[in-house]
Amino acid sequence: MAIMISANLRMLRSNSNYTLEEVAEIIGVSRQTIAKWEAGETYPDIENCVKLSALYKVSLDAMVKEPIQLMTDEPNDKGQYMFGIVKVGDDGAIPLPEKAKQLMDIFPGDRMLLLGDNNQGIAIVKCDGINDYIDMEEKR
Repeated sequence: MAIMISANLRMLRSNSNYTLEEVAEIIGVSRQTIAKWEAGETYPDIENCVKLSALYKVSLDAMVKEPIQLMTDEPNDKGQYMFGIVKVGDDGAIPLPEKAKQLMDIFPGDRMLLLGDNNQGIAIVKCDGINDYIDMEEKR
């Protein structure tokens, strides 16, 4: 089994737009410690792994041993992406990353179906082909 945590931590931090200093402050370690983890010089202990997996919203298993392509905005072999972490605005709005909008052809005015699962989280599905129908129904 290959340990992929160093590369994954680098990619997750980069995709989340955190600096070394920000991650260090959140986790409660020094910036140098984060840099050593990302360089593969040392590994985080289990307590810090739990904190990191919570910060980046990935499972411990994925963070430690999944191939890096599953952790990036490049598609994996199932056409799945991870676009990074976004912050919910004060008004409750969730901004979609530009890369997600481009790859998924999402434009202003598009309707999205919001799904929820207590175990899997929230998913947003573009309603292709239904926008014209909904517009017609709203005019009636």
